Parts: sequence; structure tokens; C-alpha cells
Amino acid sequence: MKTLRQLEDENWRLKQMVAARAGHPGTEGDHRKKLVRPKAKRMAAQWMAERFGLSLRRVCQLGDVDRNTLRYQSRRSDDQRLRARVREMAEAKRRYGCPRIFVWLRREWWRVYAKRIYRLYTEDGLTVRTKHRTKAAGLARVLQPRATAPNQRWSMDFMSARVADGRWFRILTIVDQFTRECLCMAAGQSFTGEKVAEAWEPVVVHRGTPCSITVDNGSEFASCVTDAWAYRHGIQLEFIRPRKPVEHGFIESFNGRLRDECVTVGVCFTLEYVRATFARWQEDCKFTRPPSALQDQAPATFAADWVATVQTAHASPELLETLT
Repeated sequence: MKTLRQLEDENWRLKQMVAARAGHPGTEGDHRKKLVRPKAKRMAAQWMAERFGLSLRRVCQLGDVDRNTLRYQSRRSDDQRLRARVREMAEAKRRYGCPRIFVWLRREWWRVYAKRIYRLYTEDGLTVRTKHRTKAAGLARVLQPRATAPNQRWSMDFMSARVADGRWFRILTIVDQFTRECLCMAAGQSFTGEKVAEAWEPVVVHRGTPCSITVDNGSEFASCVTDAWAYRHGIQLEFIRPRKPVEHGFIESFNGRLRDECVTVGVCFTLEYVRATFARWQEDCKFTRPPSALQDQAPATFAADWVATVQTAHASPELLETLT
């Protein structure tokens, strides 16, 4: 089989040399490919008419091409303005893929379809490179109930990164499982139980106390200080099983997007610069970024629509006070 493949390759190279010497078109690639697309058939028919001085009728007879295919004039609108806007969005949000750019365009009242945006997106080579990792499915023994209202269940975790001089720093992130809102992004060199409680305090004062917070088994969350603070505020800490990050999917997904769209895009010069960058990204994540789990709505918009729906359903004043 190996010898046969070598002979076939040698035969193909000889045919290509003969075709190139004869002046046939398409000698750069494999001339054995069929002309399937109408554009390729039109180009081949035009070349035959110019090369041999044939009429279009005769070319259609020899090449088995419909004359309507040769006479077709494209009515596609000019995509230069739309293409320029897509490139501007891809440059502004370097880790946004084609679906999010499409949602962004629809918010700006562009009357376009997703396939058209995908065509321009791929033609300009704007595809985001991602690492496809194999994920093992995990099933918990007792499934935790999903959040059915804002401020009901939170998720909290840490992630680590480095500044420009090589020093490590940690980021404490808190996410509302129902609205996907980022409630806290605290950066620091190290975190103890006291510092975690200090980071929680302004969030609880502004947002209110949730029913439960899902955390992992880190020493910061399992400390006596954190446990006492949660007990004092009437918050239940729900620990996931050891070595089961799949049970912490909300915050793991958010931290992945944070690292992909914010941390690795720029250079973290100092800790103060990191805090300012995170504050801007948190604002953008709340009011602009469209999570697919919310039907491409921003978290703030989704939360406002949910409150309006509850008000329409004549919710109790106590529930509305808790939601707002």
C-alpha cells in the first residue's frame, strides 16, 4: 500500500507538470477536483471561451453548464460596513466568539442573520482558538436544588494569577446562580478567613443575605471565622464533595471566562491595576456580556425582567422587597 501511494503521488506530480506546461488553469492545486460550485464553473467556462475562442453556447454544451449559471449576477449587498463593524467588535472583545458578536449586533439594530455573521467572521479569520478538554460527567448522590429566584443561592471560589513581576495573587469571586451576576471580585496577595468575611460584608449589606453559598473545601471557607460569620448572618454554607469540581459548575465556568477574557488578554502590572481592570470587567459583565444560559440577555436585564414578571403576577410585598 505504501508503494502504491508513492506511485500515485508521482503520477499526479507528472500530470501537474504536463498541465502547467500546457497552460491549463488550476495548476497550483489538485486539478483532479471536480467543479461543484457555480462560481468555479463560471470561471472555468470563461477561461475556455477566452482560451479557445468558443461561444458561451458551445462552452455550455462541452462543459455541461447551464447558461443561467454563466449569466447570473450576484445581488448580494455590500458587506464592507458590516465587516468593519464585526472586526471592531472582535478587536474590542478579543475573546468573544461569533454568537456573542451576533447578539451584540442585534442589540445595535443590525438586521442580519447568524449565518451571514458567521461567513464574515470566518472569512476574516477571527475565530477564537480554544482548548477542547475532555470533561468527565459526574453525578452527585444528593442533587442540590437549582436556584429559582435572585439572591437565593450563591457560588464562591478562588482563582490565582500572576502580576508582571512574577508574584502570585488570588481573586475571590462570588456569583448569583440564578441571575449569573458577579457580586464580588476581590483581589489580594493572600486570603484568610478574616479577609473572606471582610470581602463578604459589603456584598451582604448591599445585596442582602442569601439562603446558601456553595463553596469548596478550602481552608478559607472551612475556618471557624467563616463558619461563625455565616451562622451570625443566617447563611448556610454548602460544601461540595472533595475532588468534585463538577458540583461547583457555576463559579468554575465564570472563573474560566474571567481568566480567558480578562486575565490573559492584558498584562497585570500591579495589584492596583488588576483591581481597576476587574472593576471595569465586572461592570461590563453585569450590563453588557450576554450569557447563553440567560437567552443572550445581560444579567442586569434578566434580573429586571424577572422582577417585572413577579410584579405582574401580583407577588407579595415581602418577596418584592427581598428581590430588590
